Amino acid sequence: MAAQSIARVFEDYFRVVPASTPELLDEAYRIRYRVYVDEFGWEPRERFPDGREYDACDRHARHCLLLHRPSGRFAGCVRLVLQNPEDPQAPLPFERHAGAALDPAVFDPARLPRHRFGEVSRLAVPAEFRRRRGERHNPVALIAGAHPHEGVAEHRHRFPFIPVGLYLAAATIGLEEGLDCVFAMMEPRLMRHLKVFGITFRQVSEPVEFRGVRAVFQITRDDLFRHLRPELHALLALIRGQILETPAARRFASPAAYERDHPRHLEAGSRHW
Repeated sequence: MAAQSIARVFEDYFRVVPASTPELLDEAYRIRYRVYVDEFGWEPRERFPDGREYDACDRHARHCLLLHRPSGRFAGCVRLVLQNPEDPQAPLPFERHAGAALDPAVFDPARLPRHRFGEVSRLAVPAEFRRRRGERHNPVALIAGAHPHEGVAEHRHRFPFIPVGLYLAAATIGLEEGLDCVFAMMEPRLMRHLKVFGITFRQVSEPVEFRGVRAVFQITRDDLFRHLRPELHALLALIRGQILETPAARRFASPAAYERDHPRHLEAGSRHW
C-alpha cells in the first residue's frame, strides 16, 4: 500500500470526529461502557446505571470518536488526559496505577513540566469492529502476528485502520496541545505491534499487573516524526485535517457545559482545545 492509498482508503471508510458536544461525549462513554463494563468487566456495573463509563479525568481530557462511514456507526474512541487545571500537580492515571514501577531516570515528575505531557487512555473498539482472529478478546484490536521488521505493505490486506487511526488521533491532539510527549499503559506486545508502523514507544516502567500485564510507555514528539513509517505520514496529515477542518471541530465540549446537562457525571471546569 502506498502512502496515498492508505490515507485514501481510510478517508473512504472512516472519519475522526472530535467529541465536541455533550452528545458526542455520551457516544464515547457508551462505547467505553460496552467494552470496559459489559465485555471485559473491568469496571463495576453498579457505578454506571445510565450505561456510560466515565471518571474524573474526563473533565480534563480531550476525546475523539472514529466514525465508520459505510454503517454510520462509531467504531471506537480514545482520549488524551491532560494536566488538571484545578489541581496542576495531580497525578495522571498511569502514575497512580504504576508509579512505583516507573524508572526515575526516564520519568521524574519534579523535572518534567506537567503541562507538557499527557496520557493516551480509554481506547476502546466495540466487539463488532474486532472481527479478525484473536481480536475479540482484546479491546484495542491490533493485528496478530505482526513482525517488527515488516512494513505496512506486508499488512495491506489486514491493516488495522481503527486502532492506528485512534492512536494517530490522540497524537494529533497532543501535537496541537503543544505537548512534548505522551504516556500510555499497554501490554508490551501491543507496543511491538505499534512499532511495525513506526509508532515507537519507549518502555519507562517495569511490568505491573493491571487488567493483565502492562507497562508504562512514552513517545515523544520527536520520536513520532522520526520513526513514523512514510506510508503513515499522509494518514497522520489526513487525520489532522479531519480534526481541524472547521472551527466547530476544533472545539471540544466544555465540561462545565456538560455538567449543566449531566450533573451526575462530572464536576465543572476545564478548557477548550
